[in-house]
Amino acid sequence: MKATAAALKARATSAGALLRQWRDIRGKTQLELSFDAGVSQKHISFVESGRSVPSRQMLLDLAQALDVPLRERNELLLAAGYAPSYSDPALAAPAMTSINRALGRMLRQHEPFPAIVMDRYWNVLMTNEAAPRLFNCFIDLPARPTPRNLLHLMFDPDGMRPFIANWPQTARSLLARVHREAVGHVVDVRTKALLEELSRYPGVKPERRAPSASDAMPMIPLSFVKDGVTLDYFSLITTVGTPQTVTAEELRLECMFPANDATEAEHGRFLRAHAG
Repeated sequence: MKATAAALKARATSAGALLRQWRDIRGKTQLELSFDAGVSQKHISFVESGRSVPSRQMLLDLAQALDVPLRERNELLLAAGYAPSYSDPALAAPAMTSINRALGRMLRQHEPFPAIVMDRYWNVLMTNEAAPRLFNCFIDLPARPTPRNLLHLMFDPDGMRPFIANWPQTARSLLARVHREAVGHVVDVRTKALLEELSRYPGVKPERRAPSASDAMPMIPLSFVKDGVTLDYFSLITTVGTPQTVTAEELRLECMFPANDATEAEHGRFLRAHAG
């Protein structure tokens, strides 16, 4: 059944508004986008105003030129009346087998230090053995409901927060990371909701600025304190190169490393001393 003229107009208007929104986010003029995508400026103007219904391929070309994340590309296609182009399989699905195995290998190789696989919204999907061992030194991790969210674990006064040194600076750093590491460098609706949830914890302000770095530190360490022992770690983030599924694009492997020689020497002893 063919779509009515009114339905086509509604689709064109919806898709055009989304396209204009992404162009504004990226700070590109219509002329700049036309050069990058190989589409005439006039055609882009017609699409954004809803006067023209873009083809599926044109939308994909424009989205590519604007570096729109894959999940949002699907939304752009749906707005124009097309089927999504990028699948969103579970991490355990057959389509994700190669990536799943690679993640498992990297997690194991990072022992004895913590490593965590998270999705776009900081929900924990996989860990190595060291990650829960470390957190169990401070809290009863199995008692917390799953799926666990790393940010909630850090911000919760009943979670890791009482054991985090220099909490105000750490909170600012973590909130800044949410903005900095957002997929496509855009804070979407669900990320905004997560930030709002975090801001409801006592003493948390909805910080939007990146914190000042320490004088001689190339990174801001995450420091845990218990029984007079301070452990300083920093993270390296690994993502999937040239992802072709929404799931793959949104995966983040966070590996925690000792930030100094003292933590590297103390890490193993601390875990053994606090083993359940």
